Amino acid sequence: MSTILWIVLPILIAVGSALLAVFISQQRMDVQLARERQALSEARAAIESQKELFEEIDRLRGEAVSRKTMDDFLADLHTEQRRFVRQEKMLFAHRQCLVVQERIYFRNIPLCNWIEHEVTVDNGADLEKLAKTLSVFTPEIINGRSAQSRNASRSASAGPASVEEPAEAAVIKMVS
Repeated sequence: MSTILWIVLPILIAVGSALLAVFISQQRMDVQLARERQALSEARAAIESQKELFEEIDRLRGEAVSRKTMDDFLADLHTEQRRFVRQEKMLFAHRQCLVVQERIYFRNIPLCNWIEHEVTVDNGADLEKLAKTLSVFTPEIINGRSAQSRNASRSASAGPASVEEPAEAAVIKMVS
């Protein structure tokens, strides 16, 4: 029996140590696999955040390009406005009418015909204020600028031109 014990005991110890080595190596593999999975998930999260960042940057660039294109287009739009006072003489009365003519231009190309508004004016009425209320194509609407910036750009230009027409006493103002 002792001989069998001396033969079986080393075999049992070898099998036990082999099982212990397999169990320890299996645990090491599981720990290494968990570390790799964690590193992979961190890398995926970083790639996903970079992807979202680049998509956001691309969207913002597209918006900036479309905004710039729209601003360039609107910068090429301008209005021309002519205002004059038409005096009509009747038998015993004089009638004054403020005539406002407007037209929209894209660069130097007119986009429409002259649109004319006519209103009877009392003596001493504020013609500028009345003309602004009659205006259809105000630069504020077309270009999205405020009246203050329009007045600043108007004062920076050469100024309004005045012309008298033979049939009518008229003052023509061109605003661009």
